[in-house]
Amino acid sequence: MTEKIDVSIIIPVKNGGELLERVLKSVKGQKTKYNYEIICIDSGSKDNSINIIKNNNIKLFQIKPEEFGHGKTRNFGASKGSGEFIIFITQDALPATDLWLENFINAMKTDEGIAGGFGIHYPYPDCNIIDKKDIENHFKDFGDSNMTFQVTDNEKYIKEEKYRHFLAFFSDNNACLRRSVWEKYPYDDVKFAEDQIWARKIIELRYKKLYCPSAPVYHSHNYNLKEYFKRYYDEYKGIYEIHKYIICKRLLFLFPAMIKHIINDIRYVIKLPTKIFEKINNIWYVSCREFCRYIGGYIGGNYHRFSKKKKIKMDKLFSLQREQIEY
Repeated sequence: MTEKIDVSIIIPVKNGGELLERVLKSVKGQKTKYNYEIICIDSGSKDNSINIIKNNNIKLFQIKPEEFGHGKTRNFGASKGSGEFIIFITQDALPATDLWLENFINAMKTDEGIAGGFGIHYPYPDCNIIDKKDIENHFKDFGDSNMTFQVTDNEKYIKEEKYRHFLAFFSDNNACLRRSVWEKYPYDDVKFAEDQIWARKIIELRYKKLYCPSAPVYHSHNYNLKEYFKRYYDEYKGIYEIHKYIICKRLLFLFPAMIKHIINDIRYVIKLPTKIFEKINNIWYVSCREFCRYIGGYIGGNYHRFSKKKKIKMDKLFSLQREQIEY
């Protein structure tokens, strides 16, 4: 008889490189009582990713680059598995412990009302100072123990944007979904923010969402400034689609808001136990980085106002997502 699968682990792949090998070995080395399968969906890798997957004896499905979509590709991968739970991670999300899987599923099993959960992210040791600060502060807001979240105050949810953002945050860089819920409510076929769109949907359907800090992964990026500009353009396009949020609602207030953010970052840099020369470099870096955030974010947040023809041109110029899919 075929052994029952408890968990299907889905990993979209494209040019995963050496880090993909480390991720797969960490996933395969989990200490757990649960039976699990690993499924990789490759969308046109040009490096050694296919051989890495095959050498690790992992289920592989291949699609054309133009067929990739953050929502539909993950749905496709999930449909190829049979686990009661579906874990989504990315090719650069490295489980930080060998109990990552065990802890995640144990937490999901504590309450049948939990539709999905996300685990904490740790920045990699070489992470730049801004992402390190942002990642650590962001996850700190969710607490240091397993927590479930749901709408408990409907009026507050309707009125307070910050509260809606908090409840809808979700990250399928490190996420677990209950298959029975996913089958009813799969991911939308969208270009960006498929995870948070799904989370908002299930929250509004009165399901619970789990935060699981005992299921950590290392996940961070060191993009160059041009790539960060494009990343923020994509990110704030997605945030607008979910929450109708714009980084700054009037162009007049954009630069004052940017300067305020830069000053806060500079204060953070000055407090770091680093040498003067490094502080100067970091002050220049954070200033340029916040410029990219606010300009890219403002353009992306106002994307909906442009004509279809202009949107196509903007995406060709500014979208990192588009660039990564086509490469």
